[in-house]
Amino acid sequence: MTAGRDASVTDIDVAIVGAGFAGIGMATQLARRGRESFVVLERSGGVGGTWRDNTYPGIACDIPAHLYSFSFRPPWDWETLYPRGAEIRRYLEQTVVDEGLTPHVRLNCELREARWDQAGARWELNTAAGRVRARVLVMAVGRLSEPYVPDIEGLESFTGTVVHTAQWRDDLLSGGELIGVVGTGASAVQVIPHLAEEAEELVVFSRTPPYVVPREDRRFTAKERAELSVPDHARAVREDLLVDADRAFRQRLGLHPDIDVIRDRALGHLNRQVDRPALREALTPEYEIGCKRILLSDDFYPALQRHNVVFEPSALESVTECKARAVSGHTYDLDVLVMATGFEATRPPAATRVRGRDGIVLADHWSAGMVSYASTAVHGFPNMFVLDGPNAALGHNSAIYMIETQLDYVLGALDHLAHNEIRSLEVSAAAEDGYTREIDRRSASTVWLTGCESWYVDSRSGRLTLLWPGTAASFRERNGTFDPEPYLVEPTHVDEGGQYR
Repeated sequence: MTAGRDASVTDIDVAIVGAGFAGIGMATQLARRGRESFVVLERSGGVGGTWRDNTYPGIACDIPAHLYSFSFRPPWDWETLYPRGAEIRRYLEQTVVDEGLTPHVRLNCELREARWDQAGARWELNTAAGRVRARVLVMAVGRLSEPYVPDIEGLESFTGTVVHTAQWRDDLLSGGELIGVVGTGASAVQVIPHLAEEAEELVVFSRTPPYVVPREDRRFTAKERAELSVPDHARAVREDLLVDADRAFRQRLGLHPDIDVIRDRALGHLNRQVDRPALREALTPEYEIGCKRILLSDDFYPALQRHNVVFEPSALESVTECKARAVSGHTYDLDVLVMATGFEATRPPAATRVRGRDGIVLADHWSAGMVSYASTAVHGFPNMFVLDGPNAALGHNSAIYMIETQLDYVLGALDHLAHNEIRSLEVSAAAEDGYTREIDRRSASTVWLTGCESWYVDSRSGRLTLLWPGTAASFRERNGTFDPEPYLVEPTHVDEGGQYR
């Protein structure tokens, strides 16, 4: 890291915003190659992103551990097939230490504004801990960083405690409370069994019931852990898991018999675990499987049949002091409301703080839904790359594999900038439009656009903007290598004194 012309400004090559998987992965790759100066700006007091913020009881991953970790950091002594949240956080914290990233990470350093300076061909960043000037900006804020709370009438009048699962507090419950959980998505199915043991009564508000398949988690044996400590074996296990998970994409295309097999597995799991006919009917989804996230749990259905649990098959409509009213008209007295309602995924708030060429705001550029080229570059925003953003996630496989593909792309772009005397790279409007049409064409026949409404789809445009409509392998084939051809290139100018500008 080098001092800038102004002592109050940090001048570096790459500014990374966010210290979750994507940001730490980017920093690790930069540190290992040792070419670029860089800094990681993190608004919180610790690293880990989603796995730092989410500490609710039962928090765990639904992707196998050896696939939900960096391929370039094997092995890791995972305890179970599906890692717990605290274990993933420790993995990321240890990565920072082992890779020597600590001096590069600035905690409690929220990005207030990032503005492209055309004259200087630099990103000017205003943060809570000072100013940063960077040649390249990498936005690694992710999709699961801003909690979403639906507009519920009278919520502000609730006399009890309201908490989002991503803002959990360990001192929240003392036992014996009347608890309401809003939502039955991925966070809800993990936290509900634990809350059911604590509550005097637990009410679960469900707008639409989820498809749930057996989790079948287990602890690794000592022999397995020893074998997985061998890097070559760990890599082979990871590759097998990746290929196996990619087979599930046929389900998302609605192809038979694939979609029938997974639907039968989910409904069979429901029928085996829920004996009460009325509850079983209320828990049977009316939409096509795979349109919403398919959940993994062995204890969600049993928890709903406890004597102290009420399954309310409609959404929470309004709150008046301590009383919560469902769309069905049923009312419940509550002490605590747990919002398991997901995140602002398709409209990332951080986009309101980024201004590109001619002052255009990223959120305005994305007003009709997020768009990009290669799911990583955005027209109008030179020398900027977005990780885990538009169409860079999967509904059936590991997000970490996708992030690593994007890291390779960004490293290729950095190499091109360094080796060709270029001030800036900006993907063309034509390339972005063409990629967007490609995404829309690939998405049209998927279950995400034909089966129901979900958080994967932008509510204003009706476009699939979060997921890549293909396999993880096809994403790497399409977007794993940087190609300068679709880019507008501004060459470096040489002044009369022979200095590059």
